[in-house]
Amino acid sequence: MSETPPNTLQYRFDGPEDAPVLILGPSLGTTWHMWDRQVPELAEQWRVFRFDLPGHGGAPAHPAGSVAELTGRLLATLDALGVQRFGYAGCALGGAVGIELALRHPERLASLALVAASPRFGTADEFRQRGVVVRTNGLDPIARTSPDRWFTGGFAAAQPAITEWAVQMVRTTDPGCYVAACEALAAFDVRAELGRVGVPTMVLVGSDDQVTGPAEARTLVAGIPDARLAVVPGASHLVPVEQPAAVTDLLVHHFSTAWQQPFDTGQTVLPNAQAAPVPQAVPAAAAPVPVPAAPQPAPVAEIGPAAGPAQAAGRPDRYETGLKIRREVLGDAHVDQVLAESDGFSGDFQEFVTRYAWGEIWGRPGLDRRTRSCITLTALVAGGHLEDLAFHTRAALRNGLTPDEIKEVLLQTAVHCGVPAASSAFRVAQRVIREETTPAE
Repeated sequence: MSETPPNTLQYRFDGPEDAPVLILGPSLGTTWHMWDRQVPELAEQWRVFRFDLPGHGGAPAHPAGSVAELTGRLLATLDALGVQRFGYAGCALGGAVGIELALRHPERLASLALVAASPRFGTADEFRQRGVVVRTNGLDPIARTSPDRWFTGGFAAAQPAITEWAVQMVRTTDPGCYVAACEALAAFDVRAELGRVGVPTMVLVGSDDQVTGPAEARTLVAGIPDARLAVVPGASHLVPVEQPAAVTDLLVHHFSTAWQQPFDTGQTVLPNAQAAPVPQAVPAAAAPVPVPAAPQPAPVAEIGPAAGPAQAAGRPDRYETGLKIRREVLGDAHVDQVLAESDGFSGDFQEFVTRYAWGEIWGRPGLDRRTRSCITLTALVAGGHLEDLAFHTRAALRNGLTPDEIKEVLLQTAVHCGVPAASSAFRVAQRVIREETTPAE
């Protein structure tokens, strides 16, 4: 198998070469094999295209730090294959790619299915915290708990082979690519833009999904003008694996009845018959999903449609930029608390800090955030500002510093700022690092 270029994705085709193209997008931590049980029936009508996320399923480890970047790589792959127009179904992170396609590249999209998706996945803090855990402990803690997030308890207990497959799939993912995907999800928020999605959309969710459940699905349906909701009983987050027959039936029905034709020719553009060959070698860790022994329940319930400050003195105002950076570095929870506690006495100071410290200084391009965190930790130790050191230690972890690198920064401060100051700093940083890097049970 030839090396996949950094700006494209590892992929495979199934189905007739002259059929319309239907793309299936995976969720974070999975491979294209999460769609194995849907492919045989879908490939009777469509040319099914599946792809792996960077660093997943043996794909080259070229991290993509935003949903827009991941979408761009998908389109670059399709452009190289001559695929101009297609249907798209994506699960979780794959669903975010589908929304991005509908918002930024609607001319490419014939129909859309969003599976276990959301216009905003939890909070930015949750995903950045997960990135800290992975950078410190690797993917094993995330892998061991993935069945709890992906499957109902009864399914996981009854299907140990699939449970183990899920664990191994996450465990063999590239950690750097996983962290980058967490950053992409942390920054993804299209709640205000859903009204611009203009393609027929099915929103599909498991009734027992505790990650992106029916509430998030109904938010999508309420915001997307031409959307319908399908709830699959007895399924959790990875519903295509847990209830494959029900999901397949819904996808077939949706894409058979809600496929918009291109406005120019009235015909779906088909892929170039000379497209690059499908990679044949698949690592053992990315093996196909085992076939469940238990029969799949058939019933499916389907429901119908459900100012920043002005520019001053010729310079752009940096308040909104500063607020965005402040939230990304310190976390939404911390910033929300600080701003909520400000009043008529301290409000002007908080605005000053946001605009100048975060917008003007942290927003400058000359240094990356890792370097700025090193400088900030050193300055706080020198000044004895231990309370600020605590939340900037959290910020340093979110900015990509490892505990060992923070240790080296503090050791350096012992030489230049004094042993007593460094000793106090070590106690504060040690407590914060333990809190931030201990995996949740």
